[in-house]
Amino acid sequence: MKKSVLAVISLLCSLVLSAQSAYKIESGIPYHAEAGEYASSRCVLDFYYPSDIKGFPTVVWFHGGGLEGGQKEIPAGLKESGIGIIGVNYRLLPKADVKEIIDDAAAAVAWAFKEVMKRGGDPDKIFVAGHSAGGYLIDMIVLDKHWLEKYGIDADRIAGAFPYSAQKMTHYNVRKGMGIGPLQVIADENAPIFHARKLPMPMLVLSGDRELELFGRYEEQAYFWRMMKLVGNEDVFLYEFDGYDHGSMPSPAHSVVKRYIKAICEGEPLPKR
Repeated sequence: MKKSVLAVISLLCSLVLSAQSAYKIESGIPYHAEAGEYASSRCVLDFYYPSDIKGFPTVVWFHGGGLEGGQKEIPAGLKESGIGIIGVNYRLLPKADVKEIIDDAAAAVAWAFKEVMKRGGDPDKIFVAGHSAGGYLIDMIVLDKHWLEKYGIDADRIAGAFPYSAQKMTHYNVRKGMGIGPLQVIADENAPIFHARKLPMPMLVLSGDRELELFGRYEEQAYFWRMMKLVGNEDVFLYEFDGYDHGSMPSPAHSVVKRYIKAICEGEPLPKR
């Protein structure tokens, strides 16, 4: 009982401190201009962070949009939590190919490792997250280490990975470009599940309601979760948010992600289902 009371007091204190913190945002920062004219116009990011906290954790956030649309965002559900948030734009299909888009994701995460300390962040507390296509991108750069190696970063330095309702097979809009429909599944080198490996960091596999999700996305994620468990991952957790569809599931997922970030940063036991 005493431990529970202390835990509640600690959480309330951290929430009060976060609410009292001042936040700053830097907008339109280029991170990949050397990749060509289209990258120069598209590859920019915004960095929202607490200006009066030292050693804060940072979430690099990738928007959804099927790899064909969408804009960088700072999710409201993660704001004012003592966390820095980097909202990333990246190149899009069909003007760019999928490998160029994954490369953008890697370049943005590498920027975070090299730049957050200048704003007071801790480069050992870099987390990656994204919704739908954004979750697909973080899966690819976490699981297939060669993407970040190009920028001198070991993917195993990432403190935690939080893909929200992410495609685990080859992305359906990549398949569309191959003349394959959204219900005909393939898993080639552009599929996160193709690169399943044992990770040193926790991963949350976050899904909307299986009856409301996009193209059987829950079942796809559940299969991925099982494969990740079978290759030796103990800290990979599957969440299904009942009553939330593909577009609305980030809202409840943000609170779960914040709990895991807090536990990881403070060296506490990970939350249990």
